[in-house]
Amino acid sequence: MKNKLFFRTAAGVLAVGMTAALAGCSSSADSESTAETATVETATAESSAPDESAYEYLASFSYSDGFDENGYLKGVTATDYVTLPEDYADITIDASLGEVTDEDVTEFLDTNILSSFATTNQVTDRAAADGDTVNIDYVGTIDGVEFDGGRTNGQGTDLVLGSGSYIDDFEDQIVGHMPGETFDVNVTFPDNYGSTDLAGKDAVFSTTLNYISETVTPELTDEWVQENLSETTGLTDVAGLNEYARKQIAFSNQYNDIYTALHDKVSFAKELPESAKEYFRNVLLYGIYNYAQNYGTNMTTIVSSGMFGTSYNTVEEFLADMDGSINSQLEQTLLLQAVAEKTGLVCDTDTLNTEFVNQYGIKDPSNLTQVYGENYVKCQLLDSIVMQNLIDNVKYE
Repeated sequence: MKNKLFFRTAAGVLAVGMTAALAGCSSSADSESTAETATVETATAESSAPDESAYEYLASFSYSDGFDENGYLKGVTATDYVTLPEDYADITIDASLGEVTDEDVTEFLDTNILSSFATTNQVTDRAAADGDTVNIDYVGTIDGVEFDGGRTNGQGTDLVLGSGSYIDDFEDQIVGHMPGETFDVNVTFPDNYGSTDLAGKDAVFSTTLNYISETVTPELTDEWVQENLSETTGLTDVAGLNEYARKQIAFSNQYNDIYTALHDKVSFAKELPESAKEYFRNVLLYGIYNYAQNYGTNMTTIVSSGMFGTSYNTVEEFLADMDGSINSQLEQTLLLQAVAEKTGLVCDTDTLNTEFVNQYGIKDPSNLTQVYGENYVKCQLLDSIVMQNLIDNVKYE
């Protein structure tokens, strides 16, 4: 089962300017885990580019393509595919799920709010250590010959040492070096590497450690909240921000258990609406397409790089493996829409404008609607409204 809570949690971040933190409506593969990795960058060296003309339509994809003006799946009546029993809302959950500690609040604010305002200092007077974020440049060669895609072109790239983002042993060889040093990093590409030109080959990366990045997080005070959050969220002090965080955490903690209990009560049609399933496939594909465009490579290279845990030979093979996940995502959207249909809930424009702040603590949804389209944001808000109604009426034990 897919957890759509990333939107609600991300909304708190988005309220303070982190628009890019929002992932696709139902995609777990929007490629946020590795900003720039040797796995992807060097995999662009291919003997021939695959024919991906069938995916050119993704250039005009919009996250709102799948939804109507009420936040429902476009052209789909969910209750045609989901059978809700009369007692569907009769749900009991553990009372502790609604309990939020001060430590929980602190962690939430550090991770989702304060980190968005953190500043970075460039440290040059000590050696790099495991866990550091470093900025490096490199040029890769095999048998003394530079290969395509194996250099940073002097633009610098950030890397967390010990993260495993780069191929084996690359990061370990940076530890102990000082900023300003240039040194060789010797690695061997895995035998099953996505590019046959590189698979199993020994490579040398002439690497320059530019600097070590240290993050400085702001101190949380009433003045800081007033200065940085009041315009977008209406919050004016730490107490209000803490209460907002408690609401978000409690919602997140309860969501999964309530959804699971609800899912266990319903039955789904054997065949789900193909138009909606196609939309969710496109969400998944668009994340890969967009990533490939940003890094000057192709979709096949991305899915063969291993960044999704498995190396796929083709995009079609990747999609086939993701079919179960896509169905689960579609079931979740259908189920919550079915509850909305049964209770008469919609998320029209008036609801968007009045309820967005109640659900997410953000006055103006325009930052999201400009990027993802209004209907997409409505579908997410409807999800939250439906779930909040269920949370407000569950039993606790």
